Amino acid sequence: RPLEALIMRLLAKNPAERQDSAQDVLNALDAIDLTARGETVEREANSLDSLAGGVFVGRQAEMGQLKAALEDVLGGRGRLVTLVGEPGIGKTRTAEELATYAGLRGAQVLWGRCYETGGQPPYWPWIQAIRTYVREVDAGELRRQMGSSASVIAEIVTDVKDRLPDLQPPLVLDDPDSARFRLFDAMASFLKSASQAQPLVIVLDDLHWSDRPSLSFLEFMARELGQSRVMLICTYRDVELNRRHPLMLTLGDLARERLYERVLLRGLTERDIARFIEIAAGFSAPEELSATVHRHTEGNPLFVTEVVRELVQSGELAENRASSQSTWSVRIPEGVREVIGRRLDRLSERANEVLTTAAVVGRDFRLATLSELTEDTSEGQLLDVLDESLDAKIIEELSDEVGHYQFTHALMQQTLTSELSTTRRVRLNARIAEALERIYADDADDHAAELAHHFSEAEAVIGTEKLIHYSVIAGQQALTALGFDDALIHLNRALAARSGHPVDRQLADVHLGIARALSATRQIAMAFEHLHLAFEYYVAESAGSEVLAVAKMPWVAGEAIVRSLEFIEGARPFVKSGSEDDAWLSCLEGKSRAFTGLEPELAERAFSAAWNIIQQTNNPRLKLAFFDAVRLARAFSGGEVDYRDFEMPPVEEMLQVARTENDPLIESSLLRFNGTQLWLQGNLDEAIEAFADASSAARRAGDRERISSTLMFECHAAVATGEWNRARDLIDAQQRVWPDDSRAMSMAAEFEYVVGNFDRGDYYLERIQRLFREQETASRTVIDATDADIALCSLLPQLAHLSGRDELLLAVAAPLDTVQKIPYAPALLRRNATAAAAVYYLAIGDEDSARRHFPPVTESDITRVGFLSGGMFRPALWTRLTSRLAISPDRIDQLHRSVIDGARQYNNRVVVAWSSFDYAEMLLDRDEPGDREKAIALQDEALVITQELGMRPLTERILARREILRA
Repeated sequence: RPLEALIMRLLAKNPAERQDSAQDVLNALDAIDLTARGETVEREANSLDSLAGGVFVGRQAEMGQLKAALEDVLGGRGRLVTLVGEPGIGKTRTAEELATYAGLRGAQVLWGRCYETGGQPPYWPWIQAIRTYVREVDAGELRRQMGSSASVIAEIVTDVKDRLPDLQPPLVLDDPDSARFRLFDAMASFLKSASQAQPLVIVLDDLHWSDRPSLSFLEFMARELGQSRVMLICTYRDVELNRRHPLMLTLGDLARERLYERVLLRGLTERDIARFIEIAAGFSAPEELSATVHRHTEGNPLFVTEVVRELVQSGELAENRASSQSTWSVRIPEGVREVIGRRLDRLSERANEVLTTAAVVGRDFRLATLSELTEDTSEGQLLDVLDESLDAKIIEELSDEVGHYQFTHALMQQTLTSELSTTRRVRLNARIAEALERIYADDADDHAAELAHHFSEAEAVIGTEKLIHYSVIAGQQALTALGFDDALIHLNRALAARSGHPVDRQLADVHLGIARALSATRQIAMAFEHLHLAFEYYVAESAGSEVLAVAKMPWVAGEAIVRSLEFIEGARPFVKSGSEDDAWLSCLEGKSRAFTGLEPELAERAFSAAWNIIQQTNNPRLKLAFFDAVRLARAFSGGEVDYRDFEMPPVEEMLQVARTENDPLIESSLLRFNGTQLWLQGNLDEAIEAFADASSAARRAGDRERISSTLMFECHAAVATGEWNRARDLIDAQQRVWPDDSRAMSMAAEFEYVVGNFDRGDYYLERIQRLFREQETASRTVIDATDADIALCSLLPQLAHLSGRDELLLAVAAPLDTVQKIPYAPALLRRNATAAAAVYYLAIGDEDSARRHFPPVTESDITRVGFLSGGMFRPALWTRLTSRLAISPDRIDQLHRSVIDGARQYNNRVVVAWSSFDYAEMLLDRDEPGDREKAIALQDEALVITQELGMRPLTERILARREILRA
C-alpha cells in the first residue's frame, strides 16, 4: 500500500519533480522492507490503537465487486452500489476501504451521512458531500462546472454563495414540481461536470435514516449516471426496514436501473477472525478461540472488535495465557450491549418478556416450548410477539421445521439472559428442563446435551440426579462424535456432581471418557491420572472388556506409547493366549518397547508373537494396526529394531482397509508415510497432495497432535521449494490447532532465519524457551517435559549454523542436561540431541567430549531422515560436524556429496543451496588442488537458488566469501 500510494503521487508529477522525489521512493521501500521483516506489524499488533482504528480483514469478494464497479466509473460509466447488512457488519468500514483505494486511483471521495436523531435540513447527506467539494475546488473552476445552475444549487448549499458571492438569486417558480426538477437537474449536471475533471465517489452513509427528499434525488441521480464518472455508494441496514419504510420504495425503483448493484455483507469467517485476533494479539490465535468468537458473534465485525478488545484489555489474550487454554468463553462488552439494547428497546414489553424466556431456552427455540413456558399468553399473542421480533430481525425462522426459531446473534441471546437475576434464571432453567423432558419424552436421551445444560443451571432447586444422568450421556455422545472439548465439559460436570463418592461403575466410565478426551487434546499427564482410576476399578471388578479397552487406547504421543506398557501388561490376565486380543496386546507391547530403542530384543519378540497369531486370523483391522505399529516403531527406534520377518503390504492396500474400517487415525498416518515415500522418490507434487489428504483424515479423527504433525509435513514441503507465504499460512493453521507444539515453532524459526526474518525467528525461539522454563519450574512429568527440551537441543545448533551466531550454541546446555535425563525419549530424537551435544562441546572447545557424543552418521541419517523428520537443515549441520570430527577426507567428501545428491533427488532446493555452500566452505578451507574450482561451481549453484527463493542471508554470505577470494 505505501508503494502504491507513492506511485500514484509520482505519476501526477512532471519529470523534474519526480527526480526530486527519489528520497521518497527510498523511504517507502524502507517502510515496505520493515513490514516484510515483521517489525511494523509487530508494533501495530501489540497496540490497541490498531484495534480501535478498525483493522480491515476479509471482504475479498465484496471488495472485488466494488473495485470492478470503480473501474467502470474510471472508464466513464457511472455506477450505483448499495452496501447492505445489519448494524456493525462493516458497511461503513468497507466503504472507507474502497474510498482509500479510489483515492489511490485518482478519484475524489465525498461523504454524506444521515443521522438517527432527526432535525437535519432536507438533502442533508447531499449537502455534506457537495459542500466538501465546493470548499476544496478553485472558485473559477467551480463557476465553470456549475454554470448558470450555481444560484439554484446555492439555495440549499450555502457554501456556494461564500465561494461565488456575486450570484444572483434564481427565478422563483410557482410550481413545486418544476422547482424540484430544476434543483435536481442542476445538482446532477454539476456532479457530472465535476466528474469530468476528476472521478467522484460519493458515499451516502446510513441511508435508512435519510429524509425523503434525499431519497428522491438519489432516484433522479441514479438515472443520470450513464455517461458520467460518478460512483454512488449507499450504505443501509436492512434490519431497520419494513415494507412501509421510504427507503424500501426507493430501492424498488433503483432495482430497475441497470447500473445499480446490491452488495450484501455477511459476517466474517473463522479464518478472518483468526487473522484479526493475530493482528490484535501479535500471535496466531488458537483454533478454539477463533471458533468461539465466531460462534458468539456470527462474524459481525463490530461485535468481534468489541469482544477481542475486551479479551486484550483483560489480559486473556496474553500469549502465555492464551496458549495454555483449551476452552474459551466470551462476555458481552458494554459497546455491544448498547447496540443490542437499542434494538431491543424498540420492541414491546411483552415481546421482551417472551424473548427473555426464549433466550434462557437457548440460541434456538421452538414455539411448542414457549407455549409450555408462557401459560398466560395465548398462541395468537405469542405469534404476534414472534412476528414483531422477526420484523425487527432479532430472531429468524429456521427452515427445518415449522415453529423453529433462533436468535440472529448469540450475543442478542446473552444480552437478554444477562438482565435476569440469579434466582429467576435458576428457576426458569428448572421449568425449561422439566418442560423439555416432557416434550422430548422417549427421545430425551437424544437431546442429552441440551437437558444436561438446563439441569446443571437448575441444580440448586432440582438436585444432581438428572444432571449426572444427562451429562454422562452427553459426554459419551460427544466422544463418539469426536467433540473432545465438549466431552470434557459434560463429563467434568458429572464428575463434579459426584464429588466425594467412591469410584463405582458410573464414575469409572466417566474417568475413562475424560482420559480419552484429554489424550486426544494432548493433555497426556492428566489423561493418565484419570486412566489409572478407571483401570484400577475395572481390574478389581474383573471387567475384562473395559480393561482391554484401556490397554488398547490409541496413543499418539511417543512418551505415552511407552508409558502405556503398564496397562498392556495389566491386561494380560484378562485375555486368552493365542487370541486376537492377545495379538492386539503383543502388537502394542512391541510398539511401546521399540519406541525408545532401549529393548530391541523384547520389541522383536512381542511383534513376532503378534505376527504368529495374525497369520492364523482374517481380521483386516488387526492386521492394519500391526503394520502401522511396525512402521512407526521402525521409524522412531532409529533403525535399531529389525522387522524384516514381517512382509509389509503396499500402502495403497492398507489405506483401502483403513477407509473400509473407518479408521481415520491410521489413514492419516499411512497417508503421511505415503507422502514421505513419494517425496523420497522425487514426486513432490504428489507428496504434497498426500500430506493434504493426511491433514483431512487427521481432522476427521479430531486428534490435535496428528493434525499438527500433518500440517508440519505440508509446511516442510512448502519450505523445500521456497513457498514462504504458504509455509507461514500452514504454520498459522497449525498454531490455531496446537499453539504449544514446539516442533512446529522450531520449523517456523528455521525457515524465517533462512529468509532473513531473524526477529520473527527469534519470536518462535523465545516461545519455545519460555515453554522450557515453564516446564522446568513446574512439577513436570517426563511425558510433559520432552517436547520443548528436545526441540531446543535440535533447534539452537540449526539457528547458529544458519545465522552464524555461535552464541546460540551456548544456550544448548540447559535443555541438553534435561534431555540426557529422560529415560524413554524416542531413539531418533535422542540421536538428534546427542548431535546437539557434540555441537555444544565443539563450541566450548571440548573436542574429546564432542567426539564421544557425536553419533555414527550414515548416508541415510543425513538424507532420508534429515530431510523428512522436521530438521530441514540438519543434514548440513551433521556434515559440518563430521568435517570437524571425522578422520578420513574421502569420508567427508562422500557425505557432502550424498547430502547434495539426495536434496536434488527430493526436490529440496533449500537444502541444496545450504549444503552446496557448506561443502564449498569446507573445500575452500582445505584448499587442495581442484578444491577452489569445485567450491566456486557449488557457490554458483547455491546463488541461483538463493536469489530465486529470496534467501538473503545465504546470498550475502556467499558474496562476502567471494570478496575474500578476490582479495
